[in-house]
Amino acid sequence: MIIHVVKENETIESIAKSYNVDYRKIANDNEISADENLVIGQTLVIITEDNIQKDKEIVVNGYCFPNINKDILFKALPYLTYLSIFSYQVDGSGNLIPINDDELIEISRNYQTEPVMVVTNIGVSGRFDSDLAHLILYDNNIQNNLIINILDVMKNKGYNGLDIDFEYVYPKDKNAYIDFLSKLNTRLKNNNYFLSVALAPKTRDDQEGILYEAHDYKMIGEIADHVILMTYEWGYSGGPARAVAPVNLVERVVEYAIKRINPNKILLGIPNYGYDWILPYTEGTLAKSVGNYQAVDIARNYNKTINYDEEAQTPYFNYTDAEMMQHEVWFEDARSIKAKLDLVTKYNLEGISYWTIDRQFPQNYLVLDNTFEIKKQSP
Repeated sequence: MIIHVVKENETIESIAKSYNVDYRKIANDNEISADENLVIGQTLVIITEDNIQKDKEIVVNGYCFPNINKDILFKALPYLTYLSIFSYQVDGSGNLIPINDDELIEISRNYQTEPVMVVTNIGVSGRFDSDLAHLILYDNNIQNNLIINILDVMKNKGYNGLDIDFEYVYPKDKNAYIDFLSKLNTRLKNNNYFLSVALAPKTRDDQEGILYEAHDYKMIGEIADHVILMTYEWGYSGGPARAVAPVNLVERVVEYAIKRINPNKILLGIPNYGYDWILPYTEGTLAKSVGNYQAVDIARNYNKTINYDEEAQTPYFNYTDAEMMQHEVWFEDARSIKAKLDLVTKYNLEGISYWTIDRQFPQNYLVLDNTFEIKKQSP
């Protein structure tokens, strides 16, 4: 596998000739038009039979929403070990709000991908609810009802495992959260299900903030079969322009995590999106979420060169829109994906987890498939 960075005046045909590869294969592999007007700084993944060098077998999880475009789903499933359908929400009585997941579960099994039930503490506001988590964690009747409901859904729907994504849990509820996960895991194991837990991206035990303090890496790592490091959102919609998942900061989380959790349980979170910020950043404004191929289209439309931040290992560019507003876009490309996958090899992690697979990004799967073998469920 070769990751080619487009230079001035290059075309797919000229690049193909330099690698002695059919230009139509490059276009087909990267799912772009054969006559596409390339952008300076854009990446193309070049695959030939003599440059495929795969590393170890890894686990690959992909989060998706129930309304995912089926064509995008079909293209992603061959590369996934788990499909985590986001999400079942809990009410104040421990009941679960139904989601339309039957078809996705059936489709995932056709691709030897294991369906995973996701349960969150997202409340009626549509946001993670600290008070809701507190209520569940301290009321045994609600907790037992929730566990019964989870097991009923898993059995009736045909899920293989459970992912708990409780965020913004009050720091004072840390021990109660651990006790809940332990009780839940015992019930899951009695029914031959596995437990995955999503963790905020910490770099030290005493990291302050409601997002981090209740996520005890050591204790949760001992309970769960897998943990998912949510290593993204350094650059987020409500903050200033920066890389969503800068590799230098992602690596700091991994270095901390492997000291607290068996690396063979750790899935590294990888974002499948970027953001388009209006400059200068003003507090209270929100950046627009963009897909990675969409970001390249924006650069093409405004005739802008795509730059690459070597420290963050992330592409970005600036442009001025028709209203003369200044913008900055950070996103992911083949280079940034490879840099994150290299952390899996370097630290011998169990695998990766995409948030989410709902957007088209075929280059990602080219890089993934030519770097690792992917663990699949036995037919």
